[in-house]
Amino acid sequence: MTETCDVVVIGAGIAGASTAYHLRAEHGLSVRLIERGAVASGGTGQSAAIIRQHYSNALAAGLTRDSITLFDAMEQRHGRPTGVRRTGYRLLLGPDMLEGARRNVAMIQGLGIDTEILDVAALDLPWLEPDGIAGVVWEPDGGYADPVRATEAFVAAFQEAGGLLFTRTPVRTLLREGDRVFGVMTEAGSVHAGAVVNAAGPWAAPLAHQAGIALPVSAVREQDTVWEARSGRPLPDTPVSNGLEAIYLRPLGGRRFVVGRGFPKAYEPADPYNYRTTADEPFVFDVLARLERRLPSFQGATLVDSYAALYDVTPDWYPFAGPRRDVAGYLDCNGGSGHGFKLGPALGRDLAAWIATGAPRTPDFARLSHDRIADGRVFTQAYGGNRG
Repeated sequence: MTETCDVVVIGAGIAGASTAYHLRAEHGLSVRLIERGAVASGGTGQSAAIIRQHYSNALAAGLTRDSITLFDAMEQRHGRPTGVRRTGYRLLLGPDMLEGARRNVAMIQGLGIDTEILDVAALDLPWLEPDGIAGVVWEPDGGYADPVRATEAFVAAFQEAGGLLFTRTPVRTLLREGDRVFGVMTEAGSVHAGAVVNAAGPWAAPLAHQAGIALPVSAVREQDTVWEARSGRPLPDTPVSNGLEAIYLRPLGGRRFVVGRGFPKAYEPADPYNYRTTADEPFVFDVLARLERRLPSFQGATLVDSYAALYDVTPDWYPFAGPRRDVAGYLDCNGGSGHGFKLGPALGRDLAAWIATGAPRTPDFARLSHDRIADGRVFTQAYGGNRG
């Protein structure tokens, strides 16, 4: 039997969950949220979930600022805990990073975001080896979240508003006729809709390609580790992006931290349907060496876990979000490129408004459409800081 609704959203990661929630709760549309596994079972669930607004582009910084507001609103309006902890955020700067960071901070401050660069000598950071550090970006509204709880909060609020969730329901293909997508086919049957949002993350490109839609989103394998400090020495109380050793870390509690590699680093293409989910041994030892060099408290740390997940990456590292000229009824919400968790709530809000009103919320947000590829308007500034 064929079902009908206003919008189908494919993928219940943070971006898809936020899109579905805002379409239903804010705009009153009938929505089906369809997920091939469980909620947040893709890249979202294994995100380091560091929340920081330090980006080299005002659009990304503003979206993350708005996402923080949306996490807060989810708890205040719906009583849904997101696991967000506003501990603050630190970025360690080498001498070659200082001038660019000053420009970034000035731009971010112009958006009303509270941030500054501090002199490491004036800070009480007993866990840090300060040699070579030219400054520390401090962002008091930063922190981290539990990515699964946060996504589940948006999904629960979506269902509470009357939206329908279907988990363990892979979308087999997009239904297309001519230049229009009009629904999806699942194992349970077809769903016809006025709009279909592809928020399938690393699986977005294969799904689009089945319907003849070009989508230059690559899946790359991203590794992370979990370490427990054993020395008894002081530890960071915030997430830290270490620009000198190119690593990031964030607290898990109980002297445990997620630690991964930051930019610059090599990226390994992956088949999203068949990739190695454990971390490589050389990667684990490399991360520990970088960690011990800057944070002596981790000398002799115990490896608790290591794993690999997937990033969905666009050619310019900025997400695709919005409709496109070449096919009606189809919208992208993918290509988070390692930043999807921070951007996801605001991406979903603004995409939902675009669908409901027929116009982008701001001219800047319209730049995220896939049409920028054909128009030669790709973003040329890389994201600032680490890709953590």
